[in-house]
Amino acid sequence: MAVISERAAVRRLHDRLGFGPRPGDLDAGLAATMARLLAAGPDAGAEATPLPDVGAPPPRPAKADKAAKQQAAQQLQGQVTRAALWWLDRIAAADLPAVERLTWFWHGHFATSEQKVRSPRLMLAQNQTLRTLGMGSFTQLAHAMIVDPAMLLWLDGNSNKAGKPNENLAREFMELFALGVGNYTETDVREAARALTGWTATRENPAAHLAARRHDSTPKTVLGQTANFDAGSFVDLVLSRPSSAPFVVGRLWFRLVSATPPTADTLARLVAAYGPGRDIRSLLTALVKEDVFHDSATSLVKQPVEWLGGLLRALRVRPSALDAKSGAQLLTGLRGMGQVPFEPPSVGGWAAGGAWLTTSAGLARLHLAQLVAQHADLAAVAKARDKPAAIGDLLGVDGWSDRTRACLSGVANDPRQLAAIAACAPEYVVSG
Repeated sequence: MAVISERAAVRRLHDRLGFGPRPGDLDAGLAATMARLLAAGPDAGAEATPLPDVGAPPPRPAKADKAAKQQAAQQLQGQVTRAALWWLDRIAAADLPAVERLTWFWHGHFATSEQKVRSPRLMLAQNQTLRTLGMGSFTQLAHAMIVDPAMLLWLDGNSNKAGKPNENLAREFMELFALGVGNYTETDVREAARALTGWTATRENPAAHLAARRHDSTPKTVLGQTANFDAGSFVDLVLSRPSSAPFVVGRLWFRLVSATPPTADTLARLVAAYGPGRDIRSLLTALVKEDVFHDSATSLVKQPVEWLGGLLRALRVRPSALDAKSGAQLLTGLRGMGQVPFEPPSVGGWAAGGAWLTTSAGLARLHLAQLVAQHADLAAVAKARDKPAAIGDLLGVDGWSDRTRACLSGVANDPRQLAAIAACAPEYVVSG
């Protein structure tokens, strides 16, 4: 195993626990960087970008009223756009970006889409729950998500009632959120669905409600245990299973460390760090201390939002400072790459790895990089003698390959084009 340099390890920390370094971030040492990224202190940048009030979703007009339907659709889309741009702005502004990175991770883990929920207010409320609890106890996070209003609408909780249980949430909680495939049976799904009956949500109300008359209060047998399970006790039962901790640890490892599963010894160490309190911050600390995290052969392809978030931070571009047209183009660019905040394609979340390296996504990435570069201050790059090296320093790239450097040298006299092409180079798109 070849160990990366300390500077490369610092850059990797920013890539994996944040969205990439800002100018000057790579000057700090590894220990100081790790302590700062995992700190629980105040974040001035985040506090300056508070959660927006997008308003209640517009009421659904009668089907026959086409004009009213069009107006409602435009109003809702405006709320969706505002919510997504706000989150990108928060990512760009955060001084402790690990909180936003974990919020992003959990958004893909507990994947919920506005396209079905149809309430940006509820999506933002869920987003804040993920942010508030996402670096603490997974137990608390799981308890919150099982009765989250957006999640209930997304997985048909309103259809889950005594005598006619809907299995969607029970199945996905065990399969995708907490246990993994093969660790439960179809009987477990049916019985667990009964435990979750009665919880309802509306698009207008930020809190879910348990309707006692819709809840099945009779005994259920789930995962070999018989009791009068409800939502809370069902979560506790699932998380107590031996397969739960390795599953959650594995999901974080896959997205933040390597697509290659951890060895048995590594997994045991990480599960121990996660511990009975299911402590995410402790787990993250253990993850970055593993040898594989510092192996030069370990790499991850940045998801589009991770890539854009890093580019915004590196070039000091804030979405909130852009005009409406440019802001909309940010989201159009992400859509062209296949990933928009609050719109995962399914409950399984987004793809990982080379799935993002398609020709069409590459073209969308270039156009998006050009848009960001247009709004960046590149005076230092323009004045530099070695412009490819200067843009590499700005983006936090350890170094360019001969092929990439030759490509960058061909556009070195145009700092904005240089920045855009550098942002699309393999050395930046792939977190090595």
